[in-house]
Amino acid sequence: MDTTNTGKTGTAESDVIVIGGGAAGLSAALLLGRARRSVLLIDGGEPRNAPAEGVHGLLGHDGVPPGEFLARGRSEVQEYGAVIVPGRVTAVSREGNRFAVVTDDGSTRRSRRVVVATGLVDRLPDLPGVRERWGRDVVHCPYCHGWEVRDRAVGVVATGPMSLHQANLFRQWTPDVTVFSHTAAPLGAEQVEELTARGIRIVDGPVVGLEIVDDRLQGVRLADGTVVAQEAVAVATRMEARVDFLEPLGLRPVEHPSGMGTHLPVDPQGQTTVAGVWVAGNATDPSAQVIDSAAAGAAVARFVNADLVGEETAAALAHHREHSAAGTVPA
Repeated sequence: MDTTNTGKTGTAESDVIVIGGGAAGLSAALLLGRARRSVLLIDGGEPRNAPAEGVHGLLGHDGVPPGEFLARGRSEVQEYGAVIVPGRVTAVSREGNRFAVVTDDGSTRRSRRVVVATGLVDRLPDLPGVRERWGRDVVHCPYCHGWEVRDRAVGVVATGPMSLHQANLFRQWTPDVTVFSHTAAPLGAEQVEELTARGIRIVDGPVVGLEIVDDRLQGVRLADGTVVAQEAVAVATRMEARVDFLEPLGLRPVEHPSGMGTHLPVDPQGQTTVAGVWVAGNATDPSAQVIDSAAAGAAVARFVNADLVGEETAAALAHHREHSAAGTVPA
């Protein structure tokens, strides 16, 4: 059910359906709305950064709570006639030269083009305390949370090669960094020397959980019962693109070259291998921050509009030539 807007996109078909109402999706819908396109945005209501206190690194909006940021974006999008509906998309398929988008309430909506901006899911390490503190004092990105944990004791729970890169990055924000080897491969001599040179401590052995007292992170608990005092913990999540609903089109996520998880590859314009389907934001770029995703959404929107203009121009030209040949006046 359309709940927020009954503008020009109240028709059965839209120029563009945008799937996902985060920074990328809203930005795409905003630009397309301003281009006088009929836009339907379907939002599953699962923003990745919901646990965070604020959005950071976004010029003009630094520190704004994620919910407030999205509410502003939704309001701006609706000013240009776009319709926003809640729902989880379960399948996208092709019907001739149109797309059919099915949601979990059984509704089917159709459009000429589709923009996918559903982001990704962070698979957290299975350790007691991590999920409960996620986005608070358990973090993953120094550019998102580094300032908030600056000069504090930060423990990096290593699960793979990216964890050492993560430790070196957090060292930029605090001199007190500890790497817990946990499930990562044994460190080589060169890696140990590099960490030691930067003043990063190494604690060997598996981690069994986080120590939480009175809603405060106290430290990292090792398998032998030792608790190493820490004020924040960094973990490397496995990032999985949220695009399973594209399976009917033959589009499937693949492993990202960085090893961070999966993504859906696109060309430099954000288009997939299926003509008419574009992707913006974390679903294709796992490392994109809010500002990157917003920019990607705007860029994709321009390409989508240009594609539609090209289609409409070709149709107009064919119509014109048909009547010119017949000596009639085009309607």
